[in-house]
Amino acid sequence: MAKVTRDDVARLAGTSTAVVSYVINNGPRPVAPATRERVLAAIKELGYRPDRVAQAMASRRTDLIGLIIPDARQPFFGEMAHAVEQAASERGKMVLVGNTDYVAEREVHYLRAFLGMRVSGLILVSHALNDQAAAEIDAWDARVVLLHERPEAIDDVAVVTDDLGGAQLAVRHLLEHGHEYVACVGGTAETPSVGDPVSDHVEGWRRAMDEAGISTEGRLFEAPYNRYDAYRVSLELLAGPDRPPAVFCSTDDQAIGLLRAARELRIDVPGELAVIGFDDIKEAALADPPMTTIASDRSAMARAAVDLVLDDGLRVAGSRRERLKVFPSRLVARRSCGCEQPA
Repeated sequence: MAKVTRDDVARLAGTSTAVVSYVINNGPRPVAPATRERVLAAIKELGYRPDRVAQAMASRRTDLIGLIIPDARQPFFGEMAHAVEQAASERGKMVLVGNTDYVAEREVHYLRAFLGMRVSGLILVSHALNDQAAAEIDAWDARVVLLHERPEAIDDVAVVTDDLGGAQLAVRHLLEHGHEYVACVGGTAETPSVGDPVSDHVEGWRRAMDEAGISTEGRLFEAPYNRYDAYRVSLELLAGPDRPPAVFCSTDDQAIGLLRAARELRIDVPGELAVIGFDDIKEAALADPPMTTIASDRSAMARAAVDLVLDDGLRVAGSRRERLKVFPSRLVARRSCGCEQPA
């Protein structure tokens, strides 16, 4: 059977091949609704399938968006990747996902691979973008949007959460419950000091404690971002003689590990220990007890990142602050902090 071409669709629809192209690609020129319906009916009748490879070669761009994240096994990044995929689908794009496992060399590998495939744009959740990765981006002159984190190595547009303000909100809330002080489970020694959300969470904790005139000395504890390592750190923290009355964890995954340690040590939460996390992953509501956390609109952030990476005028003039799109944080109160669970 002969392959159906765009010319065949145009003949059946009674229009030009250019109009057929505008319908298939949703632009760049508008098509009258009646004409669009004729083209779509012809496509369906003939069983036409666009040659995406040929289209990519002609435009030097594919219908793909590259998404590079640290670890999709962590619920926050898994949920973020899903939100990006949904937003990209609304724009007629597909998403390629690469996991760096927090390794700089893997980040560079995926940058080269995705940019070499001529993706329409790249969304980068970078733990600590190094100079080599930044040089790779500059060499391709690619459309890049930073999501969730904003490393200092490059100055591209970033879509982030108000991490600093969210952390202050969490710590103030715990102090309002009457706790003498709030301990913090932050990142590790490898956590970047600038542009990393966890660093901002720790800084927000410090500021809220300083505002209340409470010392932070000896009350910051290092832990990896995942629940398994955070659980092991929490066993030692909670079993010690100076167990804190309240803990702010820089991620929900860490907080889930801490809740597990508390349960094993038979520490009542929130009666003997109040806990707040950050991210509002779906599991937070199902934790035991349901976990108070700091949330932002992940779906809106993903949609903003996709829109920015696909639309013209991505590289705009202005200061670094003007190139940030910051989404507000909000407190989601559940039982782990001592609040009544809302209906």
